[in-house]
Amino acid sequence: MAGLAVPVWLAEDDLGCIICQGLLDWPATLPCGHSFCRDCLKNLWGARGAGGAGRPWTCPTCREGAAQQPRLRKNTLLQELADKYSRALRELGEDAAPASSPVPARAARPPHRPAPRQAAVQKNIMEVGRELTELVEQLVDIVRSLQNQRCLAEPGPDNELGLLGMLVTSNTSEGKMRDVLHDLEEIQVKLRENLTWKEASEEQTQVELPEAPSSSSCPLPNQSLPAPKKASRFAPWAINPTFDLQTLSCSLEVSKDCQIVTVAHCPQSYPWSCERFSISQVLCSQALSSGQQYWEVDTRHCSHWAVGVASWGMSRDRILGRTIDSCCVEWKGTSQLSAWHMVKETVLGSDRPGVVGIWLDLEEGKLAFYSVANQEKLLYECTVSASAPLHPAFWLYGLQPGNSLIIKQVRV
Repeated sequence: MAGLAVPVWLAEDDLGCIICQGLLDWPATLPCGHSFCRDCLKNLWGARGAGGAGRPWTCPTCREGAAQQPRLRKNTLLQELADKYSRALRELGEDAAPASSPVPARAARPPHRPAPRQAAVQKNIMEVGRELTELVEQLVDIVRSLQNQRCLAEPGPDNELGLLGMLVTSNTSEGKMRDVLHDLEEIQVKLRENLTWKEASEEQTQVELPEAPSSSSCPLPNQSLPAPKKASRFAPWAINPTFDLQTLSCSLEVSKDCQIVTVAHCPQSYPWSCERFSISQVLCSQALSSGQQYWEVDTRHCSHWAVGVASWGMSRDRILGRTIDSCCVEWKGTSQLSAWHMVKETVLGSDRPGVVGIWLDLEEGKLAFYSVANQEKLLYECTVSASAPLHPAFWLYGLQPGNSLIIKQVRV
């Protein structure tokens, strides 16, 4: 038994760095327990002025800071796991093993997950799409900045625009700059539409295979046909909430239809409001005080988020779920899904829901969160009080510009 090899099924997120979104490379573990690539930490701390905001050397995940820069040592166990994962991933690209090769017991692999090779290919395609989208967003921001700044400093390590900015300002007229910005914005829209379409298509065409047939085998379903999309059983109670601009944190920005909220690349100069959150959070305008309501949130474009409900009186400097008048489910960059209710955390597991459905039944005093795929799967349920109206509430971890949450149309 001492030499028994137990198959363990890992996803890239399990051994990933939330800063570079890749596998850990020279992993360093901070005193708080979170791990990142050493170079990613050094670059991040250097870009942010050693943490800034009075909290130097801050952890990107939990924001725990230290008075002095922690000494970064290699976590050899994590490095070994990452190396093994890389080798296994490379082997998936080789020819299949002979038929006589032993196959791990099916029970050791989580059910209803795509084959590792298929999952790896799909993940790589989606990651490339997201990286391209983020790159175009950065280019759009650069051109917009150049339009507002007629004179730029010499390029250097602290100049974010750098050489590209000098070339554009020195060789490009204002009219051409507008044309470049227009073209980039068109590319940005097309990339987002294409990425959204690919994710929707991937979700639609996934077909779950049944368990391995017994001796009395039965025919498999036609796998060439996509799984039918089922209407949500909550469709009769679906609402379409919109973000409230007065509560919007200055680190966030919303789309024109107030259906998409995004972490901004630089602080926004919104008019002052005592209702505005000091951290990257926002409420919706709709005050829910009676009846039954349901809405869905697409979380696939955000690395660390929380969605739920809160009263209008929630403290503007507190995090969602950490107050008695708010409740949420939260996905952490450390591959952990939790529920927060009455300032108490309940760990739900390590599976990340792509779309979260929220069911609020104020007649029964219940709040429930669902993972939405072809049908709703209950994640967490708790009791709520209807003594004060509740608003849909959102938190986006503000470290990575471009992270976004989308209020999704419910299937009918």
